[in-house]
Amino acid sequence: MENCRIRWRKVLYEHQAFPDNYVDQRFLEELQKNIYVRQYEYWSVVRESSVVTQQLASVCVFVVLWWYMDQGVLLPHWLFGTGLLFSLIGYLLFDVIDTGQGRRQNGRTRWADLKSATLFLTFTYGFSPLLKTLTESISTDTIYAMSVFMLLGHLVFFDYGANAAVVSSTLSLNMAIFASVCLASRLPRSFHAFVTVTFAIQIFALWPMLQKKLKASVPCCYLGVTVLCTVSALLGLLTISGVAALLFALLLFSVSFLCPLYLIQLQHYKDNIHGPWDEAEIKDDLSQFLK
Repeated sequence: MENCRIRWRKVLYEHQAFPDNYVDQRFLEELQKNIYVRQYEYWSVVRESSVVTQQLASVCVFVVLWWYMDQGVLLPHWLFGTGLLFSLIGYLLFDVIDTGQGRRQNGRTRWADLKSATLFLTFTYGFSPLLKTLTESISTDTIYAMSVFMLLGHLVFFDYGANAAVVSSTLSLNMAIFASVCLASRLPRSFHAFVTVTFAIQIFALWPMLQKKLKASVPCCYLGVTVLCTVSALLGLLTISGVAALLFALLLFSVSFLCPLYLIQLQHYKDNIHGPWDEAEIKDDLSQFLK
């Protein structure tokens, strides 16, 4: 009876005649549900999924071109020259879209970029015989299994624009380069290994930078490039295996259209609660207390 006559207060600094876990009926009056739930639009989510689609297509293109070189269908000199040409076009396009802002912030010049590219090509070409013979003692099946695992890891840790702990651009790039080194060691000559590693840098390091710039500045062009990359990957894979092309097409369709639909449907099952039991948030500006 004494506890009923004394009004309970929601404070911690005062000793009250109530158990520590006691709350009254007013406690749940501050209950709020789903106050931070984000409402998604289907086609907006489909457009955002193009980042995943394009990266899947990039990995597919890399594997297809490696298979062409391994079978002797694609000459490494042709791939090297075409890769340099597209890299130059992408570099100029990036500079035009960026209007030189990033260059001014980093204090770099075109001459410095040219020296860095020349140094990388020279270094890679000089070590290509070593890359060719680096994994000779490892069986081919193990090399292929390691390459698949590394490319899957590259896709998992790739920065798709989400703020998540699993994202690691450095780890993703390193896994892709390691996969390219493994695959390059099974090609006929050291020049093939040099071209494979160079192309891996172009498609896994330089190409994503241009993708982000296109998506931020020219969304329409970015969607067109995504469609072009996807079609190129499917056509290239179709020349190798019709079954693989069909499975890859189903994968892209699921990622681009079915997964966004499933995500939107799952929003109806969200039931997040917020109330006085949450951690306190200090919203006042600290500068007000320092004046």
